[in-house]
Amino acid sequence: MTSTMMRAVQAVAPGAPFELASLPVPEPGPGQVRVRVHACGVCGGENIARHGLLAVALPRVPGHEIAGVIDAVGDGVTAWAAGDRVGIGWHGGHCFTCTACRRGDFANCADRRIVGASFDGGYAEFVVAPQETLARIPDVLSFEQAGPLMCAGITSFNALRHSGARPGDTVVVHGVGGLGHLAIQFAAKMGFHTIAVNRGREKEDIARELGADDYVDSDAGSAGEAIERLGGADVAFSTVGSSPAQADLVRGLRPNGHLLIVASGHEPIEVAPDLLVFGRRKVSGWYSGHAKDSEETMEFAARTGIRPMIETYPLEHAESAFQNMNKARFRNVLTL
Repeated sequence: MTSTMMRAVQAVAPGAPFELASLPVPEPGPGQVRVRVHACGVCGGENIARHGLLAVALPRVPGHEIAGVIDAVGDGVTAWAAGDRVGIGWHGGHCFTCTACRRGDFANCADRRIVGASFDGGYAEFVVAPQETLARIPDVLSFEQAGPLMCAGITSFNALRHSGARPGDTVVVHGVGGLGHLAIQFAAKMGFHTIAVNRGREKEDIARELGADDYVDSDAGSAGEAIERLGGADVAFSTVGSSPAQADLVRGLRPNGHLLIVASGHEPIEVAPDLLVFGRRKVSGWYSGHAKDSEETMEFAARTGIRPMIETYPLEHAESAFQNMNKARFRNVLTL
């Protein structure tokens, strides 16, 4: 029998540390499911709740890399049942009626919601979410492995499979971190010649173990020029929010090459227009995906042996896990 109260961690005031709280266990409404959370990855996206961005109402339970088991369903839920192993990611639901939704482009819904920002997320023993946000977890993945795939994983996998790169093409993964260590694995398993780019040589060995064919130290000079010396890239996938570093990557693109970014430094990316015009190169961004994309991410990872490298923390240590996020090798995960 489910208790009436649960442990949770909340963002309580803009910029303040996360706080442990005891909250009522939420009840699923029509079209909703309740998930008993077993693991939740820690992501930089939690800054939205932590700093009260995007008009988030505080207090708010953050967390959008959720893995657990359904324990209750609301009226009208037919595709899911108690006992199903599911993940919930960044995408918190869509309206089904706007122009983007009517085209099936749910990730660009005009009224899209964000888990852990629009409503309470996974830093809690239970979470309630719309049924369209759920992705089925393959049996071979543990909850701790599935959690990071719901954001870092889907972002890397979904962007790469829509990048235009084909098996045999050369793909650069810029950054060997929480997203990058997964992107290297996805790129290698997709059949791309994979070049990892990172500052310093500290992560070269692990990048090659994860599947990188070549490695570029961006502290040693222009990464774009180094990539060009290696023959150039068809796609440069940037997981590092540095506009100058992203602009430099364009110099390493082959004709018709594509710089694809998923991390923003919130500053203009200054690229010489001649590099774009002469060679028909392009720069674009990619935004996450919806639940079916998450499910396909996990299915691909399960089939090919891709796994996130994680460090685990108990829920009570969520603040430490968040503070140490950039020190992790390579993704912190809360366990419940």
